[in-house]
Amino acid sequence: MALLGLGRESRAARSAIMTVMADPAPPEMRGWGLVGSAELDRVVVVSPHPDDAVLGCSHLMGAHPGVTVITVYAGRPQEYPSPMERWDALCGFVAGDEVHATRRAEDISALSVLGAYPIWLDFVEHAYLPRSEWVGANDIVDTLTKTISDLKATAVFAPFGLANPDHDFTHEAALMARDRVDPNTAWFLYEDMGYKHIPGLLAWRITQLFRKGVWPTPAAVPVDIDYARKQQAVDCYQSQMRALEAEWGIREKLSAPAPEQYWRISPPPPGWEGLSNPSNDQRQGDA
Repeated sequence: MALLGLGRESRAARSAIMTVMADPAPPEMRGWGLVGSAELDRVVVVSPHPDDAVLGCSHLMGAHPGVTVITVYAGRPQEYPSPMERWDALCGFVAGDEVHATRRAEDISALSVLGAYPIWLDFVEHAYLPRSEWVGANDIVDTLTKTISDLKATAVFAPFGLANPDHDFTHEAALMARDRVDPNTAWFLYEDMGYKHIPGLLAWRITQLFRKGVWPTPAAVPVDIDYARKQQAVDCYQSQMRALEAEWGIREKLSAPAPEQYWRISPPPPGWEGLSNPSNDQRQGDA
């Protein structure tokens, strides 16, 4: 019988893990989870829409003045739907409103509270487009890669990309950009506020990444946990908060004493790669 139901590769990986853990004070353990100060010299946060970065990364931005937020879907559609798109209507917009202009103005106000600066890309979010014209990861990645490279980012924080198609495309584009920018850049994922509470969805994404050999691990990122400052920044998104409260009951979630969590993404430690192979979860007989 296979050891604890693991196949050969998983048994080898488990042996490598146990070798490290058998050391009374394994040197690797002391560094796990820590973030070097130099890694945070030039922080970039990638946001699907205006408001997502602030909802998920306020404590990070508050601790590191000068963060640049790249918002992917900040463009104006050729024309706004009539009647208004459902989300925009929940936000209180009416026919004739320049929604993207209002949202950019809200973004400037919110980021200024946190000492951060916006860069808006001109991609149009999926809600304004027929499905055949949705702007996907392949459409985004070249512009996103160039923007990150031009900023000489030492650390990039991207969303897990949960539920919303724009979040998913932003996540996938960020993973593609990760392979194209300076290899010394540190990469982290942050939890999409609201969507992370959908049962099982965050766990599903983590499992996906784990299977790909991109291991997400909670990181002890230095932050400034100032709930009042975060609320001040969030409240700048007056239009979005109407819809977020109506659909997600967002204020109660934001007021809970739950920290923002950032996950470093990196390859597994040497010898542990076998744990990523899904076939190793099945019971296998010894040859």
